[in-house]
Amino acid sequence: MTTQYERYQFGDTEFEVPARYIHLEAKGFGAQGMVCAAYDTLFGRPVAIKKLSRPFQSAVHAKRAYRELRLMKLVDHVNIIGLLDAFTPQRMFGLFQDVYLVMELMEANLCQVIQMELDHDRMSYLLYQMLCGIKHLHSAGIIHRDLKPSNIVVNSECKLKILDFGLARTVGSHFTMTSYVVTRYYRAPEIILGMGYKENVDIWSIGCIFGEMIRGGVIFPGNDHIDQWNKIIEQLGTPDPTFMARLQPTVRNYIENRPRYNGFPFDRLFPNLLFPDCSDEENRTKADQARDLLSRMLVIDPDQRISVEQALQHSYINVWYDDREVNAPAPGPYDHTIDERELSVEQWRQLIYEEVREFEVQNRAMFGEGSSRSPLVGCQLQTTTS
Repeated sequence: MTTQYERYQFGDTEFEVPARYIHLEAKGFGAQGMVCAAYDTLFGRPVAIKKLSRPFQSAVHAKRAYRELRLMKLVDHVNIIGLLDAFTPQRMFGLFQDVYLVMELMEANLCQVIQMELDHDRMSYLLYQMLCGIKHLHSAGIIHRDLKPSNIVVNSECKLKILDFGLARTVGSHFTMTSYVVTRYYRAPEIILGMGYKENVDIWSIGCIFGEMIRGGVIFPGNDHIDQWNKIIEQLGTPDPTFMARLQPTVRNYIENRPRYNGFPFDRLFPNLLFPDCSDEENRTKADQARDLLSRMLVIDPDQRISVEQALQHSYINVWYDDREVNAPAPGPYDHTIDERELSVEQWRQLIYEEVREFEVQNRAMFGEGSSRSPLVGCQLQTTTS
């Protein structure tokens, strides 16, 4: 039996979805596509449906779409967004242009949460969940690379999930990041300066997000990559010569000719007045712990920066420590050669089509026609695109 599709129009964007998804409501539009909330009548649950924005406009975009789809199928962790289904309304490869991903529906992204007054329990719990999700990716040798508030979603119970893996890379990849790849405000110094990078590049991003939770605004709001570097060293200070010695000569010459900054201690960067009532002794202790953790995350030299494992053991975080979450089974095998492939748009398109069709085969096996995979346990959802 052929799946029936229904069409919905949201401004200039058309959604064509299986009839099982009803009550579509536009929730957000970003560089990677548009997201609608919907209701899945088959499983009786709310979902988010993301239509990828022009995934085949170039080989770069197609590769990103393929990588995101593959990674979302592999990961299985309470703090990583779950992929429930993928589909296309086009029934033949020759017509294939649209890719839809069905995910868990969350209620807000972290951009909205940051604007609220957060107590220490909520802040530390959100950080703990970010670290658990990132550790799960790192256990498969996957670095997210694009952590930012709009790529992190939460629900009313303060449960957090990380999403958008289109920029994720595997450890040891020979890929060199260009200046536009990672969202500038959360970009680690080693990326800005064209150095190699490792897993704790994600720790810098989490530190930037943590600082933003405390201040209520972006902590390094650079206008371009040079201004971004200046914003960092103005607050944290110019790094020492041992760090400079590891830079490429042209970069080192430029950086060494910039004005030198001493930076500020973290109790000036994040004073007590930014934290919950520090007249309370417990809050004052937690504010000190929060500053200490920030001072270990926001370290320019990645060799001196705290690791995910160390951060999870920090006194500000480890009150939430649950071994089942921290050391959950690693994702399934990931084809690390994906990061090195240079295929044509048509070749990436063929690979994506095969992945989407695989969902249809699974659906037919389970339900006799094109429905969805089995539900994820305990899921609520909404995704917001970057």
